[in-house]
Amino acid sequence: MDDLKQLFDSIVEGNAKVVRSITEDQIAHGIDPNVLLNGYMIPAMNEVGKRFEAGDYFVPELLMSARAMKGALELLRPLLASKGAEPAGRVAIGTVKGDLHDIGKNLVAAMLEGGGFEVFDLGVDVPPQKFIDAVRQHNAGIVAMSALLTTTMGSMKLVVDGLQSAGVRAQVKVMIGGAPITQQFAQEIGADGYSDNASGAVTLARKLLGTA
Repeated sequence: MDDLKQLFDSIVEGNAKVVRSITEDQIAHGIDPNVLLNGYMIPAMNEVGKRFEAGDYFVPELLMSARAMKGALELLRPLLASKGAEPAGRVAIGTVKGDLHDIGKNLVAAMLEGGGFEVFDLGVDVPPQKFIDAVRQHNAGIVAMSALLTTTMGSMKLVVDGLQSAGVRAQVKVMIGGAPITQQFAQEIGADGYSDNASGAVTLARKLLGTA
């Protein structure tokens, strides 16, 4: 039990080496991977999110914790899959067509993964059809879009309209973010939600899928 408490603390502290070591040891001793994930790892990332929202943590701390979590998830995924465990949700994420900025998108992807979501990162400069294809291919329940340039914000509406035209809009939630994005803009283009930070994006994703 001390090791599991240390696993929680090490994710919060962003100590990837210790997190991986404890995870390997626990797997070797036959622990249920769901116990690790849902009992300690996801709660640790929730704590990181709370500290960020309180102003006690900043982007570097978020990234360190997310990387530590990702290393442990790489070990757990095959075990979870073999047990038929379902992720919290499946998210197709990308920076929209015409925009090459990826720092915010990468951080949101990392935090979503740390929150138990299966994330399909489509990269940057993503055309609408690629988002649509990802929904179909991966059975994604959420499309998450990022834009940093005001000139590329319009691409977000093209994706929402494309999902509608393709007949898949009803099966997917759309969340958007980025420096120029606002809640009002999200409503104008028919998106389901908006977040101005990575921690909030995890909370929003859970809310949209009814798992909050």
